Amino acid sequence: MTRTAAKALLPALAAVWWLTGPALAHPPDGAAGARPGPDRVSGRPAEAPRPGAPPDARALAQGAGSGAGDLVLPIAAVGGAGALAAYAYARRRRRTATRTTPHGGHGGLDGPRPLPELDARARRALVGTENALLTSEEELDAAAERCGEEAVRPFREAAARAREELTAAFRLRQQLDDAYPDGESARRRMLDEIVARCTGAVRRLDAEAEDFRRLRDPRRNALRDLAAVQRLHDEADGRMMHAEAALRVMRERYASAASAPVAGVVATARERLAFAAGALAEAHRAAGGRDTAGAADRVRAAEAAVSQAGRLVEAVDRRARELAEAAGRLPEALADTEADLAAAHALLDALGPGAVASGPLRAREAVAVTVAAEVRRERDAGPFDPLEALRRVEEADGALDRELAEAPGPDRGTLRARALLERALLGARAAVHAADDSIAVHRGAVGGEARTRAAEARRRLGRAEGLSGRPEGAKGAGTGGAGVPGGPGGPGGDPRSALVEAQRADALAREALTLAENDVRAWHARAAGGGEAQARPAGAGGAVLGGIVLLGEAGAGGPPPEATGVLGGGQPARFGGGAARGRREGEGGDGDGS
Repeated sequence: MTRTAAKALLPALAAVWWLTGPALAHPPDGAAGARPGPDRVSGRPAEAPRPGAPPDARALAQGAGSGAGDLVLPIAAVGGAGALAAYAYARRRRRTATRTTPHGGHGGLDGPRPLPELDARARRALVGTENALLTSEEELDAAAERCGEEAVRPFREAAARAREELTAAFRLRQQLDDAYPDGESARRRMLDEIVARCTGAVRRLDAEAEDFRRLRDPRRNALRDLAAVQRLHDEADGRMMHAEAALRVMRERYASAASAPVAGVVATARERLAFAAGALAEAHRAAGGRDTAGAADRVRAAEAAVSQAGRLVEAVDRRARELAEAAGRLPEALADTEADLAAAHALLDALGPGAVASGPLRAREAVAVTVAAEVRRERDAGPFDPLEALRRVEEADGALDRELAEAPGPDRGTLRARALLERALLGARAAVHAADDSIAVHRGAVGGEARTRAAEARRRLGRAEGLSGRPEGAKGAGTGGAGVPGGPGGPGGDPRSALVEAQRADALAREALTLAENDVRAWHARAAGGGEAQARPAGAGGAVLGGIVLLGEAGAGGPPPEATGVLGGGQPARFGGGAARGRREGEGGDGDGS
């Protein structure tokens, strides 16, 4: 019995003995010194209270309709029930605490979990929870196409709440990475909270998984879904030629660094489509053999692969638009920098060479002059990266603008800050999109560090857009612009603070992309070393890399023996958390999601 349970049980047992013990020790039929008297209700003799009995016991003896002996069993029953209830409550409390945090947050009865082990568990929880959410969000988009947005609304709400929990967990992880907290206990509390929030997010998804399965009814609708996914596959395949052409134009028009984030996405998209084609072919055969569960599994996997291929194609188109917009904004940015340099020259002349306040301003002026000259030279020399050029000009001019705003003289207002913010948001959105796309389609390989940086970049971008006067949110970032009501070109907001947030979001997202690419390269090296790529059917390795197919323990206890072919012995991931992700289509059951 646990200490908590014992503390709850002992007072209850003591209360039972206090109420029943005296009556058991002194039964009414032979009580010494009993003075019979008339009962106030029936007139029958009643037992007199024992001298020295507690006041409550005397009241029971005087006011009861029967003797104290008649109360022994009822009181014992009530007391025993209360004791059992207290014990059960204590056990539930302990079980809940243990599920919410690792070993109740303190390692259980065996002592605290080692801090490195807890840290590793928190990282795994972040990765697993985000993978579950990415899959669930993709499933929701597919379900909305077939069932309507209103039908999936409750599930979107659950996913949104789970996303909030995960965002808070990633924020804690970023705080841990930014600065090691004072003391092991502080770090342990933060890690415990990360695990608890991830567990809560997963349980939110698992709580809706069975209802979502009924909505889609994969077994009954396998043939309908098969036809729909086949159509989507053919459409995505048709878009591949356009994506390849857009990528060629980018490579010809800009420096190689400009198209680097999407350089390999066409090949990856084709790999996903090859897997989808194989899965659809197997689904046709399974449906012909009346294996509806097998057909539903393969349709689900094909649908996820087609969805990722479509995301990759869209990434190419979006990158082309971003580069074209950056190239169009660059002349204006250079002109604004020249105007700020002229203002800085005038202010420095007014302050004089010996003024203390002129030191930081002169330093910012020198940097802006150098950056503007370098960007012009690169642009005139041939293909260049307009996003990177715009980023460098905006950062140099932004720093100069802040010095001018703090210098004595007339108020510069916020118009220049808004122009700088507009350009900074363009770069930040491009970087966040690139990082998110890479993580989503390589979720089977990308670790927690890249995801943490990407999550913090999304948060910072959301703050920048909120401070700009246009709260748009991280996921929806990338639309709107100057002149939109409430946007950077509109009234209100704090553009200078927003600019700092946008620049930080940009830097974090680019770091996240680099980390994700490193993780993917390491995954490919391990797969090649183990001969896994050669052992799988076409595209199957990419399906594992993309988190479309779950192998081993990720498959909720392991796949059935007949799950072969393109699934490679695994199971398709689906809506839900740990208890639902690796189930066969049509299966039910509960789980704790941890």
